[in-house]
Amino acid sequence: MSDIRKLRVGKQLLERQKRRDRVGIIASILEFSKEGALKTQIMYRAGLSFSQINDYLIYLQDNGLIAPSVVEDKEGYIITKKGAEFLKKHHELTKLLEVNERIRKS
Repeated sequence: MSDIRKLRVGKQLLERQKRRDRVGIIASILEFSKEGALKTQIMYRAGLSFSQINDYLIYLQDNGLIAPSVVEDKEGYIITKKGAEFLKKHHELTKLLEVNERIRKS
């Protein structure tokens, strides 16, 4: 996936989640680190400040959801197996909630 496409996908995710909760932000970071990404790339795509991304990356590493990785010959991050499982379950729950919301509105 090209960098421009990744930025568009990131922007679309942010637009869909106007006010994101902590779990939504974590899911976004994991999504952006699927193929490996630099800290600044994740920060901009997730719409976080420098201090916020640092806090999230520490939290995600401490919980085994992402791991340090070499990206473009620099220090970056990549999602772990545990992180991918978290992301899969998050997508399933989001889809379930969307279906329930549609049923409730009809």
